[in-house]
Amino acid sequence: MAFEGLAEKLQGIFKNLRGKGKISEKDVTEAMREIRMALLEADVNYKVVKDFVNRVKERAVGVEVLESLTPGQQVIKVVHDEMTQLMGGTQSKINLASKPPTIVMMVGLQGSGKTTSSGKLARLFKKQGRRPLLVACDIYRPAAIKQLQVLGEQLEIPVFSMGDKQNPVDIAKAARAYAENQGHDLMIVDTAGRLHIDDALMSELENIKTNIRPHEILLVVDAMTGQDAVNVAETFNARLGLDGVILTKLDGDTRGGAALSVKAVTGKPIKFVGMGEKLDALEPFYPDRMASRILGMGDVLTLIEKAQANFDAKKAEELERKLRKAEFTLEDFLDQIQQMKSMGPLSELMGMLPGMGQMKALKGMEISEKDVKHTEAIIRSMTREERRHPEIINGSRRKRIALGSGTSVQEVNKLLKQFEQAQKMMKQIAQMQQGAKSGKKGGFKLPFFK
Repeated sequence: MAFEGLAEKLQGIFKNLRGKGKISEKDVTEAMREIRMALLEADVNYKVVKDFVNRVKERAVGVEVLESLTPGQQVIKVVHDEMTQLMGGTQSKINLASKPPTIVMMVGLQGSGKTTSSGKLARLFKKQGRRPLLVACDIYRPAAIKQLQVLGEQLEIPVFSMGDKQNPVDIAKAARAYAENQGHDLMIVDTAGRLHIDDALMSELENIKTNIRPHEILLVVDAMTGQDAVNVAETFNARLGLDGVILTKLDGDTRGGAALSVKAVTGKPIKFVGMGEKLDALEPFYPDRMASRILGMGDVLTLIEKAQANFDAKKAEELERKLRKAEFTLEDFLDQIQQMKSMGPLSELMGMLPGMGQMKALKGMEISEKDVKHTEAIIRSMTREERRHPEIINGSRRKRIALGSGTSVQEVNKLLKQFEQAQKMMKQIAQMQQGAKSGKKGGFKLPFFK
């Protein structure tokens, strides 16, 4: 996961600061030295690191911080604010045209994920009620046009193509006329890339820009390339005048330097980030939320948005009713696992919960994708009756379930024990809720119960 190494180091530094009732300028200086090293190891641009640390230190040694009741928390707040500003301050959106279609020109090197990102972006806007058109202007890379057409079929979004024999400028001009005639209010142009920047590529892109006058030019860069991504952004910006950046593969094993450097170096904001291979794995970039995740504060807003987008409202209401009456079964639990998986990788979701960075480091607190798969396999190996009434699962049934799920009897026993404890807790909660409604002493109202 991106930023994982940086996040662990920064959270370790702040843990030391939090433990002090009073901090001195020397404490701040030492913390800044460690933060500088952590950022450099994360492949953040050297000049960016230097300016960032100087700004943080200047604010952190102020009277309002050093003489506050919680100086450690105040320093963290300063770092969070400065990191948010470093990545752009606020979310930067696509500039939509007052007169459709809005034209978005996608540029970047070959292999950066430009074609896939074009499809993901089209899907994102289609969900918002727009009528996107994908335009195939990469006539050089083998199967580039076919790849875009396959994406279009999967997403049910039309693709404009004139084959690989026409000039890309002519294709883009014809696509604009087609979009206007067919009522498409968004046109996403997938242009050609190269293995490295050359003048022929840039000249072609400049000609396309001149002829179709795009409202947005978005550079797609691979976060895995680190500082090279920032260098590429500088070059493209100098020739084309970028409006923003899409950073792909931010879910991979990347140190995060590009995300923390690109805005400061180029002046152009990150507008979207690719968080996986699936076509729904493109997210708007929120600098404040990303800063919170890096610093271990979680990202509850994004988690809520993911839940709202993936959870079935009727199922949620039914689940709430069952929780009230303590009727939650293993079948319901399996359904919740399915819905949770649709929100993305478990490690990513855990990173959105405040404090989970520290909890994952504690022995016995690790929750892996493997654990979830085992749980799912065990429940699927049960009959419907067993899921609804786990108390009927005797020794022979446990052996059968373990064999069918590829797990051990011990793992089956562990799951059943945990579920039994959870059911008891739910009954206690339901009883407390009833006590609160009837005004009995000791009852209370939980926030998620209406």
